[in-house]
Amino acid sequence: MKYTIDKHDRYIVIEPLCDSLDAEKAIKLKGEFLLRNTVGQRNIILDLSNVRKIDESSIRLALLANRLCDSSGGLFILANLDSEVLEVLEMSHLQTNFTIVILLKMLKTVFLHMKLN
Repeated sequence: MKYTIDKHDRYIVIEPLCDSLDAEKAIKLKGEFLLRNTVGQRNIILDLSNVRKIDESSIRLALLANRLCDSSGGLFILANLDSEVLEVLEMSHLQTNFTIVILLKMLKTVFLHMKLN
């Protein structure tokens, strides 16, 4: 699976370049999240602008990334969610566990309202 990583001063953006996140792809992203957390990156944005479908392994991945960022005093953000992806999160009643930004461009507003370490 291919993905891009865009590093900023206080956060990184990881963007999967695929239309669906399944168990196999989630495992690869899990390794990236663990690596980024180990090297001290506490604020991670998962940009899902290309993703149209997710499964339960993707939700578990997001929960893990959220815990990693939270335990290190950081923030995990899901951005650019497709309506189907958001619907899956809502059906599982897990959308309240995440900071969700519909458009990555809205992140400046999130950063103004939330203190990022």
